[in-house]
Amino acid sequence: KALFAKVVREAGCAIIGQTADLAPADKRFYAIRDVTGTVESIPLITASILSKKLAAGLQSLVLDVKWGNGAFMGAKKGASALAQSLVEVANGAGLPTTALITDMNQPLASAAGNAVEVASAVDFLTGRLRDDRLAEVTLALAAEMLMSAGRASTHQEAASLAQDALAGGKAAEVFGRMVAALGGPRDFVDRHASYLPKAKVAYPVLAPAAGFVTGIDSREIGVAVVALGGGRTKPEDGIDHAVGVTALLPVGAEVAKGDALAVVHASNDDAASAAAAAVLAAYRIGDAKPRTPKVILRRVAPA
Repeated sequence: KALFAKVVREAGCAIIGQTADLAPADKRFYAIRDVTGTVESIPLITASILSKKLAAGLQSLVLDVKWGNGAFMGAKKGASALAQSLVEVANGAGLPTTALITDMNQPLASAAGNAVEVASAVDFLTGRLRDDRLAEVTLALAAEMLMSAGRASTHQEAASLAQDALAGGKAAEVFGRMVAALGGPRDFVDRHASYLPKAKVAYPVLAPAAGFVTGIDSREIGVAVVALGGGRTKPEDGIDHAVGVTALLPVGAEVAKGDALAVVHASNDDAASAAAAAVLAAYRIGDAKPRTPKVILRRVAPA
């Protein structure tokens, strides 16, 4: 807690994980929900999420509530109900809160994994590569946070401040300061490729036919990353931070037969081949270009 406060004072932000002494009863409640079939109960999800936020003593809160095949809430209706519940309860408890309901019917960015997502984040901050969907959601959430913190009085002003911080390099600079303050290398932003682990095998996933990407099962992409060793199926499992998937083509992309839909990063050829088959199965290719899906469904604010 002391380190977190110190880093926020010095850098202006910090990325941390939950500790056992932050809302410790939540873990016990979740175990009970698991065996009683109430994991999907919106009131209990609300209590679980906000117990940690309220215990942390926040002054304001912005939530990204996702819906779709890669989200806990698969339907718009469920995501809307959850967002409304979170906003109402948080504000009722005295914590100014808003939420954005965002689409997760395809990966938000072109990378999925641990080190590859960190590299993607640095590339985003420095401008080397910015996935359009990720940029839209990130800037919208940043604008919400600026408004909730009182740094801007209108959404237009907040969006402009967020865009300026990104385009001018301030966001990348602050990220670098945060990494250093948390014990990481001071030149991480400039030399992240030399610090992040790399997988032994890079295996392209090739399109079996020409056409357009008409759909992607985001959950199956995640499952493929877990199967590579990039996630846990049991608490005691280790994690291979180098593995993952990059260069994921988005819905609407046009491909020729044999074009790469994505690139799998694995520890060996067998794992790469299996993951490539799973990623290929997650993609749908059709003859007609699909309509561009809306990334941000709507904003939820207190009544």
